[in-house]
Amino acid sequence: MAAEWPAELAGVTESVVTTLGPNELYNVAALGLAEPDDEGRVTATTWGRTRTWRNFGERGEGYVQFTRDPMDFVEAALSVREESEPVLASADAWVRVGVERLDEGEDGGTQWVEWALVPEESETERRVVPTTNRGHAAVVEATVAASRLDVLAYDRETMLDRLRYFESVVETAGSERERAAFDRLRELVDAEW
Repeated sequence: MAAEWPAELAGVTESVVTTLGPNELYNVAALGLAEPDDEGRVTATTWGRTRTWRNFGERGEGYVQFTRDPMDFVEAALSVREESEPVLASADAWVRVGVERLDEGEDGGTQWVEWALVPEESETERRVVPTTNRGHAAVVEATVAASRLDVLAYDRETMLDRLRYFESVVETAGSERERAAFDRLRELVDAEW
């Protein structure tokens, strides 16, 4: 019997995924999960020839993780982070997924691949009362904007404007952890805004 997703997925749910690389370490990356399609499949798209793209293709699996730690999102989206274990300490829940290539193409000079993610094993580490924190949301959105700065399909100035705005939200509405995560984002991004 297949495993279940530990939460209902709607719209695009941001997650962190770990995939085993050729060096036997788990690469940590950001991964947007699209809500189930008409066939009930959860999908995700990799953009470019990334480590996640390579490891999905070569290993056929990964560990999707649900974490509230803004630093994990920044590191996953903008740095090369590798771990010896597949599940991060900050994960509230995780799902080991098998992946199946559904479609592929090119957009604005960037290769993309759409993958179906099939839950094979899942674990809920802790249940939390959901809260809405604008600073946390701004950090996650900033990682998306920062990761698109050098993608030809996106206007660089628009992405820089977004980063300016998200930084102001983190400054006024973020916790100490969110401000530290945004400081780390600034260190990792080669741009001024």
